[in-house]
Amino acid sequence: MSEELYWLTVTALMTAIFWVPYILNRFMEMGVIPALSNPNADPSPDAPWAKRMMNAHMNAVENLVVFAPLAIAVHISGVGTALTASAAMVYFWARLAHFIVYTVGIPYLRTVTFFIGFVCQLTLGHAALGIM
Repeated sequence: MSEELYWLTVTALMTAIFWVPYILNRFMEMGVIPALSNPNADPSPDAPWAKRMMNAHMNAVENLVVFAPLAIAVHISGVGTALTASAAMVYFWARLAHFIVYTVGIPYLRTVTFFIGFVCQLTLGHAALGIM
């Protein structure tokens, strides 16, 4: 497995579990049975951190849609380098930091962590296109 695919896999798994804390919060706020029956489409949580976590999770999913094909394109085209492997690894850590910072509610650092992930996506995209 290439480094890019490894980091894509762990990023996808991390994104897949981001929902757990805010759903547990929903159980605490609504009770298990009402939360599982969910008659209202996506009720907003009362806890501000849980709402921010839901938003951070949605943002992670939205960006995974960009990161995944870029990492796969680098792998398939065989243009992976130490730089693309590093970009994939930094992307993982930037997304984890973004999730935490967003949940805690640190506005400027949230933007910085998002931008770092974006630069990683650009790095992979440039490599896949043979620009670098």
